[in-house]
Amino acid sequence: MTPVVRETLSKVPAVTLGFWIIKILATTLGETAGDTLSMTFNLGYLVSTAVFLALLVLLAWRQIAASRFHPLLYWATIIASTMAGTTMADFATRSLGIGYTGGSALLLGCVLASLFVWHRALGSISVSTVHEPTAERYYWITITFSQTLGTALGDWTADTNGLGYGGAALIFGAMLAILLLLYAFTTINRVALFWAAFILTRPLGAAVGDLLDKPVDHGGLAFSRPLASAVLAGAILLLIMALPKRRPGRAPERARTYRFVPNQITCRGPLPLLRAFTPTSSTAKSASRSRRANTASGAADHIASTPPVRSAALAAASPRIE
Repeated sequence: MTPVVRETLSKVPAVTLGFWIIKILATTLGETAGDTLSMTFNLGYLVSTAVFLALLVLLAWRQIAASRFHPLLYWATIIASTMAGTTMADFATRSLGIGYTGGSALLLGCVLASLFVWHRALGSISVSTVHEPTAERYYWITITFSQTLGTALGDWTADTNGLGYGGAALIFGAMLAILLLLYAFTTINRVALFWAAFILTRPLGAAVGDLLDKPVDHGGLAFSRPLASAVLAGAILLLIMALPKRRPGRAPERARTYRFVPNQITCRGPLPLLRAFTPTSSTAKSASRSRRANTASGAADHIASTPPVRSAALAAASPRIE
């Protein structure tokens, strides 16, 4: 399958500046919405994780079953993965007590293992190949692990190194800027750069989300979590509606190929050697065989109906019978 066909069939958005803006907003929304359910509504990390995972599985199933790219469905699934990642990371690092270091190491291993198995199974981890169910399943599993890892990295950087949420956001923003420079001025593998940027947008969103909704004495701005979530969701919806969308369409029709097939008919008379360029499709082959058969039949009828001509020399040499 050519790159043009893969791009046409792909069920993920084109990786543009708009994609990254919406991705950062979606990760920030995932942080504030996850905290809304687990903290503001006091459901706890485990129950909130169960709710968000059920929503993620439903949306991912709909996304995989869809016949083409749907922007709203895709981004709803991304947001569900960020919300699930927020509560799963908080549950692992806080409720299970493995800490930020252990949780980050565990989740990084899960991301790398998912990418490794995906590459071994299908030969590529490029998002341009995400157009059939097996690749999509690997894609969404990897994304869910990366969203969870990003939450743990963001909290680890903000809470344990004394940087605070604003400082953590600046750190991850600077790391994304470095990746942009590497993309612009080096030949480093683009797929590797994409996944590195995809992972780093999550801790950036986690740090910004915590900066918005955490209490002032914890280094936040103490904004209302539900209100912040609603504003972020509205901004994402406006961007999805405003930005250009991937045009769904059929794969381009395969160009017809031709091969040179010499057609030779041996018969009496001045019939030249027939040669034709015959299409390789079965219909064209049948039509070509029919034309050759008609030509050969016509030539044979012509020869059979032509009276024999005897030259004068041959007539003179033949004995006369009286």
